[in-house]
This record gives sequence, structure tokens and C-alpha cells, in this order.
Amino acid sequence: MAGIPSRHKSLILLAGVILLQVVLLAVQIKRDSQGRLLRVWTVGAVSPFQRAGAKGIGNIRGTWSHYFALQNTSRENEQLRSENGQLKLQVNQLQSKAAEADRLAALLNFRQSQRSVPMLGARVIGTSADTASQTIYLDRGERDGIRRNMGVITPDGVVGKVIESYRDTAQVLLLTDRDSGVGAMLSDSRIQSPVGGTGEPLLSMKYIPTDETVSVGEHVVTSGMDRIFPRDLPVGVVAEIKTGRPFQQVRVRPAANLQRLEEVIVLLTLHPLEQKKEPVAPSAEAAGKNVGGSAVVNP
Repeated sequence: MAGIPSRHKSLILLAGVILLQVVLLAVQIKRDSQGRLLRVWTVGAVSPFQRAGAKGIGNIRGTWSHYFALQNTSRENEQLRSENGQLKLQVNQLQSKAAEADRLAALLNFRQSQRSVPMLGARVIGTSADTASQTIYLDRGERDGIRRNMGVITPDGVVGKVIESYRDTAQVLLLTDRDSGVGAMLSDSRIQSPVGGTGEPLLSMKYIPTDETVSVGEHVVTSGMDRIFPRDLPVGVVAEIKTGRPFQQVRVRPAANLQRLEEVIVLLTLHPLEQKKEPVAPSAEAAGKNVGGSAVVNP
């Protein structure tokens, strides 16, 4: 191993002596407010590294805490979204139950107003899969007293008639079906004409002569002539009128919402219902008696 030259040894020794003297002087010399000079130098040399380390540790600590905070926030957001979805579902269910309660209340009020009419409430449990036939299925059947050709209505108006009755279910042909029909008349002029389905949302009122006056918005009611529905039940409202020869083309919008049926009423009779007679004025009754009495007496 090569030795260090003597002149280099002298330089190293001189540098060591100088460094030692500087250190001794730094130990002896004091600063007014910062202590000995050696301490000041040491603090000055270490401080940049200390600040960098503290800043790095702070960044790491902040990143770590933000990571967990974001994780907690994400979990809270997921929980809030789940609770929000459950609340929306509950609101929808409550709205559906409220609408059902309103429909059932309307059915109950109708039945109470027609206590003399034998009728039965039923739920719609299905519709026909055949696009050419517009029918619905009810949850009541023969064991409940439902028979073919019984009328089906809602408080709003005529729905159709029973075409098949099974033990626990019944099939109803809607008024809009091409094969359906009901005896009807115009409520104002009392012109009688059958109303039939067209396979479309609007019905057709047939055989009204061109010289008869029909107005858009005029109500169409049952005539009772089909011996299925009682008189004066709502069928619909005149929506369109087109002139023709020899009959007018009258289109009627159904009174019942046939696209959104959920509960209906089945009329448990095949005969027209008797309407309540209006009270006769005393003067008219007396005049009738006088006419009747004069008709009996012979001169």
C-alpha cells in the first residue's frame, strides 16, 4: 500500500489544527441571543433537512388522512344513495296505495248510491295477449255469481261485458274491441244508436242520419235496449263528427279509462235496472185524475 507523502501529511496536519482551533473558537464564542457559534452553525446546517423532513412527513400524514377521509366519505355517499333509493321506493308505494284507496273509495261510494242494484267488485288480473282482441281478466268467476253477458262498469262509465266465466276468473270484452257494442243514445236529443268498438281508443256511434244534429262534446249514455246495461250510464263523449251519406260518422271517447283498469264492478243481472221515478207535481197529478174521470163517464 503506497504511503502518504510527507508534504501531504504536513498539509493534513495543518488543516486538522486549523479546524480544531476553529471548533474551539466556536465553542468559546457566544452569540447574544442564539448561544454559542458552534450551536448556531449546527442548527443552520441541520435546519434545512429538518424542514424538508417535517414537510414530507406532513404531506404523507395529510395524504394518509385524506385517503381515509375519502374512503369514509365514499362509504357515507353509498349509504346515502341506498337510503335515498329506499325512500323513493317507499314514496312510490305510498302514492300507489293512496291512488288505490281513492279508487276503492269511488267504488264504495258508487255501490252505496246504488244499493238496490246487485253488483260485485272485482280486480283486473290480466289482459289479452292477442293484439286483435281487447279483453281483460277478473279475479272473480262463477262461484261468485258471475255469468256470461253481464255488464262491467266503473264509476266513470261502461267498460264492457263478460264473455266467458270460469270457476275463479272471468273474461271481459272491452268496449273498444271490434266485436263489442252497447245500446246507447245521445243525452240531449235522446237519439238512440248503438256504439261499437273500432279496435282503436275512440268508439263509433252508428246509424245517425245526416239530417240529425249532433254536437262535439255531447254526452252519450246507455239506452237500456241491449238488456245488459241500465239506462243513462255514461258511455262517452262525442269527440269527432264527419258528414256522410246516409249516416254521419260519429266518434266517441269512452268515459271510462279502458287503458288503466285496475278495479271494476260487475252488474249481477241480465235485465235493465228500474230507474227511480221522478215525483209528480200535485197540479199535474190532479189534472191527470180529472182527465181520467172524464174519460170514464159516458154522456
